This record gives sequence, structure tokens and C-alpha cells, in this order.
Amino acid sequence: MQNEQVTQLPLPPESNQRLNWTTTLIMVVFHIGAIAALFMFSWKNLFAAVFLYWLTLCLGISMGYHRLHTHRSYKIPRYLEYFFALCGALSLEGGPIFWVATHRIHHQKSDQNGDPHSPRDGAWWAHVGWILLGESKHNNTRLMSRYAPDLAKDPFYVWLNNYHWLPMLVVSAILYAIGGVSMVLWATCLRIVLGLHGTWLVNSATHMWGRRRFTTRDDSRNNWWVALLTFGEGWHNNHHAHPTSARHGLAWYEFDLSYIHIRLLKFFGVARSVSVVDVEGNAKSVTSRRKAA
Repeated sequence: MQNEQVTQLPLPPESNQRLNWTTTLIMVVFHIGAIAALFMFSWKNLFAAVFLYWLTLCLGISMGYHRLHTHRSYKIPRYLEYFFALCGALSLEGGPIFWVATHRIHHQKSDQNGDPHSPRDGAWWAHVGWILLGESKHNNTRLMSRYAPDLAKDPFYVWLNNYHWLPMLVVSAILYAIGGVSMVLWATCLRIVLGLHGTWLVNSATHMWGRRRFTTRDDSRNNWWVALLTFGEGWHNNHHAHPTSARHGLAWYEFDLSYIHIRLLKFFGVARSVSVVDVEGNAKSVTSRRKAA
């Protein structure tokens, strides 16, 4: 049985849509910090922000939380799994159990009743409303473990889900020691805000705008500019048609930087059991050049 299909239970419905003040205030503070960062430019700050954007959104969210932890599209050593999960937590998108559980429910109920973030409930809701309204489940590890029981068996993932904000605080302290307030504003606030909106665009924009290569029961679409912002996550119709494929950009012109990273890991013998399909949706074997030689 595939991990993302272990349960059919939907998340408990919200009895009312009350503003979650804690989450909202945090989002407001980070957005203010992101705007302030623009008045404190330096090349050192820009480099730190770009590096952490790649580390958290590519390795952490795209390769880690999404393709590895949620869909098990490939296998890597456990220590690297943990590192990718730490990178994902640095994005401030919640812990691994929360993220994986939410995304598995999204696939089961995509654009249907029970989907946590469907544009059919409104574009604003799909983009950020579902985060700001209702009870926050980021730290409700017991509830979300029902939808990610494979991760809930691992004490490290349980700990990280409970304290997903801690790695961000540690890294921010290091940034402050290196470059002061301006580097924190760039490499924490601005980087996190851009990463959040990039991920949220996958929830909203790629279910509204773009082309559909495959006929799926949802509204998923391939969107090139979202793919560029999210290291290949914008090829969303491809992904919904073949969720366990590590390769999202199926055509030669569908740039998928995360899959290129996975291929590199495969080449060096770090990744194995990489599941992919071709542009027609047929399963395809990925072999290491080193072994083939």
C-alpha cells in the first residue's frame, strides 16, 4: 500500500472561519520584515537569502517534504532524509507530519469536498486563507499523525513537527551573528515570505491557470512561471496524474531543477529506487551512469 493512501478520513471541518490571530500576526511581522529588507540591500545579504531559498524550497520542500516524505518517489539514506526535513522546517511551512498529512489529503480530495486548499472555494482561500482562518493544526501532531502514520513512527519527525520553528530561530541567530539585522531581514524574513508565496501559488495558481496534458479528476494545470519559482513544482498537472513520479517536468522544455538534483544524487549512488514516468505517462527506469558504465 502506498503511504499517501493510508487513510480516507478528511480533516475535521471548521465549524466557523475565525481568524487565527497567532498565525496572522506572525505572517504580518514576516511580511513587514520582508519589505524592510528591501531598504537594506547588500550582495552578502542577497547571497545568503538566495542560498537559503534554494536550501529550504528546493531541498526542503520540493525534494524533501513533497517528493520524498509525502510520495516516496525515491529513497536516500536516513540521515539525508532528516537533513531534508530540517531544511523543510526552515521554510516555516510547518513540521513534516503536518505538511505531509495536508498534502496527502489534498491528493485524496483534490478540488472536491474536503480538499484543504482548493480554488473552488476561492482563490484567496486556496492561496492563504486556509492558513489564516480556523484552528491551526501545525502543532497538532496527534491529529495529523493519522494521515502520516509512517512519519509518526519516527521520534525525530515527531520532535521536528512539535518544534518546527526551532531550526528557523537557530539559523536566524547565526545570521544575526554573521551579518546583523539586515541579514536576518533578507535571509529569514524576505526568504521565508517568498518561499511561502511560491508554495501557496502551487495550491492556487496551478489549479487555475496553465495547460493540462493529462485528464485528471481535479483542476490541476502545468504552469511554467510557478515551476521556475518552485524548482519544478509548477508542473502540477503532470504531478497529479502521476503523483509518485520524482520527475514532474516531463517534456524537455519543462525545467525541473529538483529532478535534476535527484538525478545527480542517483548518479553519485546516493539516491535509489527513483520512480519516474515519461511525457506519455509511462513508467521509466532511471539508471546511474556510473553503474551503466
